[in-house]
Amino acid sequence: MGIEINRFQGEVDEELLCPICSSVLENPLQAPNCEHAFCSACIHEWLSRQPTCPVDRQNITPPQLRPVPRILRNLLYRLSLTCDNSVYGCTAILKLDALESHVQECEFNPKRPVPCELGCGLVVPKDELKEHNCVRELRSLMQAQQSKLVEVQAEVAEGKFQMSEQKRELQLLKDYMLAMRNANPSLRILADQMEADEVRRWAETLPKARVLRWGGMISTPDTVLQAMIKRALSESGCPPHIIQDLMENAHERRWPTGLSSLEIRQLNRRQYENYVCRRIPGKQAVAVMACDNGHMNPDMILEPGLIMIFAHGVE
Repeated sequence: MGIEINRFQGEVDEELLCPICSSVLENPLQAPNCEHAFCSACIHEWLSRQPTCPVDRQNITPPQLRPVPRILRNLLYRLSLTCDNSVYGCTAILKLDALESHVQECEFNPKRPVPCELGCGLVVPKDELKEHNCVRELRSLMQAQQSKLVEVQAEVAEGKFQMSEQKRELQLLKDYMLAMRNANPSLRILADQMEADEVRRWAETLPKARVLRWGGMISTPDTVLQAMIKRALSESGCPPHIIQDLMENAHERRWPTGLSSLEIRQLNRRQYENYVCRRIPGKQAVAVMACDNGHMNPDMILEPGLIMIFAHGVE
C-alpha cells in the first residue's frame, strides 16, 4: 500500500520501492536478518497469510519487524512528489516528509474541515458542505449528546450504588472491629495505639503555623464556616474517626476550662504562645493537637485536639 511511483519527480531508486506493491515505500519496516524493506501495511498483510520474507523466504514474524535505518528514511524524505489532492487542482510539489502536514492544510483537500457559513457553528468536511443540513446535523448531535448523558447518568448511578455498598461493608467491618475491641482488652489497646499513631502521622504532614493575632479568634463559628473547615480537614487526609470530635472542639462550648470564656482566655493569653499549631490548608485556622501539646496544662488542651478559627493573622 505504498505511494504511486508516477507521483514522484525524476527517477526513484529501486531500493526505495516495496517488493510487494512495487510502489514507493510508505511507513517502511525491514526484516531482521535479510534487511529487506517493505511498506508497513504490505508486510503485515503478507505475514498474516505466510510468515516468510517475500523476497528470500526466510522465516519472519510481525514482532521481529523493525524500523528501517535513518539513511533510508532520509533518502525517502528527500523525494519530491505531487500533493494527494492534485486530482482536485493542487499543483504543489513538495518533499515527502512535508506531505502529511501539507495535505491537512491543503485548500484543495475535499476532507479539510471548514466551518458552516449558515450559523450552526458545526465544522464539516469541505466536500460535504453542499449537502450539509444544519437542522438535521444539530438534531443528530443533540441525540448523540442525550444518549451520552443517559450513559453517564447510568454510570453515576452505578457508582453511587457501589459506593453505598462499600460504605455498608465498611460500617459492618467497623462494627465488627468495635465488638472485638470491647471483647478483647489487648486488641483494644493495640487498636487505640494504631489510631493514635495515625493521628500523629497526619498531624506531622500539616505545616506548623504561627498565630499573629490571637484576638482575631472566632470562638463561635457558624455552621457554614464549620462546614468549610470540616471539608478542609477531610481533604488534608485527617483520620475520619477524629474529624467530628475536632469539629465539636472548634466551638467554645466544648473548649477546656482554660479557654471556656472570654474572660478566662484573656487571663491565659500568654500561654497561647506555647501552643504547637498546625495550619489547616487554605484556611485561616489551626489544629492544636494533643499529640503535639503534651507540655501544655490539662486545662488548655483536649483530646484529640482543638480547632481554632481566625478572621486573620495566621501564617
